Amino acid sequence: MATFPAPAEGIVLTHFVVASDVDRSRRFYAGVLGGEVLKDGEPTIIALANSWIVINTGGGPTDDKPAVTLEPPADPDRVSSFLNIRVADIRAVYQEWRARGAEFLTPPADRGVELRCYMRDPDGHLIEVGQRIPPQGPAA
Repeated sequence: MATFPAPAEGIVLTHFVVASDVDRSRRFYAGVLGGEVLKDGEPTIIALANSWIVINTGGGPTDDKPAVTLEPPADPDRVSSFLNIRVADIRAVYQEWRARGAEFLTPPADRGVELRCYMRDPDGHLIEVGQRIPPQGPAA
């Protein structure tokens, strides 16, 4: 079982997702993407590959962020950041996650140096899924 890290040195990166329905988002990140639920409730913490997703409801300002309100995307077609997931076999992941209920914007597309596609989580947060295409060396 994975445990939420508390580094003795260095840093650990987590991704915080503001959800309108924490349980629905937990089912997506754990059931569809295959993450492991470390803590259920508010907040929910999910180990996903070598990272962690923290899911919680939004809310108004607090003393440490006095002018900030957290909320799910008001317009999912206008984003300022997104989760980027790199995979070894994008076609297999695309089929597996679609079978589990993921809704992709398009199938994987060849972008030259990578294969890439996008999906959304239940609140509309954009997620990129990509696979690097190794450079082709000279033929031997």
